Amino acid sequence: MIPPKLAVLGVTLTMTGALAFAQSELTNSQRYAALRDLVALLSLPNVATNQADIRKNAEYLRAAFEKRGFASTIVTTRRSPVVLAERGSDQPAPAGGGPTITFYFHYDGQPVNPAEWRDSGPFEPTFRNGPIEAGGALVSVVPGGPIGRDWRVYARSSADDKGEIVALLSALDAVGADRQRISSTIRVIMEGDEEAGSPVLEETLLAHADRTRGDLIIMVDGPRHASGRPTFFFGARGILSAELTVFGAKADLHSGNYGNWAPNPALDLSRLIASMKDENGRVLVKGFYDDVVPLTPEEERAIAEIPPVEQDQMRAFGFARPEVPGDRLEHRHNLPTLNVEGLLSGTVGGQGRTIIPASATARFDLRLVRAIDPARQFSRLAEHVRSQGYHLVAGATPTDEERALHPRLARLVQIEGYPAGRTPFDTPLAQAVIAAVGRALNATPVRLPTLGGSAPFYVFTDRLKAPTIGMPVANYDNNQHGPNENLRLGEFFDAIDAMRAILTMK
Repeated sequence: MIPPKLAVLGVTLTMTGALAFAQSELTNSQRYAALRDLVALLSLPNVATNQADIRKNAEYLRAAFEKRGFASTIVTTRRSPVVLAERGSDQPAPAGGGPTITFYFHYDGQPVNPAEWRDSGPFEPTFRNGPIEAGGALVSVVPGGPIGRDWRVYARSSADDKGEIVALLSALDAVGADRQRISSTIRVIMEGDEEAGSPVLEETLLAHADRTRGDLIIMVDGPRHASGRPTFFFGARGILSAELTVFGAKADLHSGNYGNWAPNPALDLSRLIASMKDENGRVLVKGFYDDVVPLTPEEERAIAEIPPVEQDQMRAFGFARPEVPGDRLEHRHNLPTLNVEGLLSGTVGGQGRTIIPASATARFDLRLVRAIDPARQFSRLAEHVRSQGYHLVAGATPTDEERALHPRLARLVQIEGYPAGRTPFDTPLAQAVIAAVGRALNATPVRLPTLGGSAPFYVFTDRLKAPTIGMPVANYDNNQHGPNENLRLGEFFDAIDAMRAILTMK
C-alpha cells in the first residue's frame, strides 16, 4: 500500500509531459519503489543534537541493508552511532572475490527551522514538477503514473546525504531483480556526525579498519557539476573554523555621549578583516599560500576538459562579477580560502541600538587544500592579527591589566578543523569505476582534482591509507544546508544507474 505521505502530496497530474529516462533501465515500478524508500528515510528527523532521532535513523539503515543481504552493525561511539555493512561478491570461483569497494555516506542533516520551509515541514517530503523558485507545482507520485526527470523531492537531507543512500539501496534491488551479479565485495560506512565535523569518524574507522578499508573508497556526497555530467573528485578540502572578537570598552557606551571619542570595535573589526584580503580576492595573510602543491599536468588537463559554467551560475545566483575575474571556479577549488561567514555586534534580538558596542565578533571558515596543516594555517591567521597591532588575549575577555597596557585587544579561537586529502588521478580501480559510470550514463564524466566543499577525505587517504574518490550525484542547485533542500529526480535515478554499474562492473 502506498504510504500516506507519498500518496497525498498535492494535485494529481493529468498532463503527459513526464520526460523519458533515456539512460535508465529502471522500470516505472522500480522508480516508484525507490521513491517510496526515499520518502520513508526522509521522514525520519536526523539533526544530530537529538540522539533519539539519530538512533532511529541508524536502526532503519541497519535493517535496510540486512534486508539486501548485508551483515550490518551499529557501532556505538561517544557521539552518534556509525552503521557498517558488508556483502561479499556474487562471482563464482575461481573469479570470485574481486576488489573490495567501500561506499561512504552520512545520514545526519543540518539543523532546521520549519518556519522557513514552503508548504510542509523539513521532514514531510513533498514532490514538485520543478524548482520552487521557478514556480514548480506540487505533484503526486502514484503507482503507474508519470514521474518526470525534472521533478524534485523537497526535504531535509534529500540531497545531502540520504538520497544517495537510497540510491545505493535501490541499485542493489535493481541488480537482484535483473539477476545480475555483484562483482566486488561491498562495504558501506554511514556516519551520523558529518554535519558536526565528523568528530568520531577517524577513531571509529581505525578501530574497525578490517571492516571499513577497501581497495577503493567512494565518498557519495555533494552536488555534481553544474553541466549535468556525472562527476568524480579525487580530493576534498579540509576546513578550519575560527572566531575573532575585537574588544573596546568594558561595556556598551552611549553613541551620543561617547561617539567620536571611545574606540568602536565594530569599525576596528571591519578594518582588520579588510586587511586580510585585497580587492582581487588574494588573501594577504603572510604564508597563506606557501604550502600549496601545484596541480599535475593531468589534473590541469582534466580541468580544461570541464565545460565552463561560470556565466550560467552567476546568472542563476544573481551576481555579475566573481571575486577573481578570469579564473576558473575549478582552479579556485585548489587554493585555500578565507571566508567571513558571519558578523555580530551591538544588537539585541536583531535590533540595533544607538551605542558604541563593547565588542564585535566575526566567524571565519578557512578551506584547506592538500599539504596545508590546519594548526599552521591558524597560526598564520593569528600572526596576521598581531601584525595589525592587536594583543591576543587568552581569556574570554581582557583583564584590567591587558586593557591598561594594550590599545588594541582581540581574541582568536579555533573552533574545529581537519586537513584535506587527495588520491592520484592514475589509480587503476578509480579509472575503472569512472569508465563504468560513463558507459552507464552515456556521458563523459567530469574529473575534479579537488571538491570545493570540505569532507573527511583525509581519514580515508591518510589514516586508512586507502585510495579514495568522491562521486557527488545531487543537482548543483539543491539548497543543501538551507531551507527547501531538494533532490532532482533525474539526478536520483542517474545515481541508481551509476551505482548499479559500479556494483556489476567487470
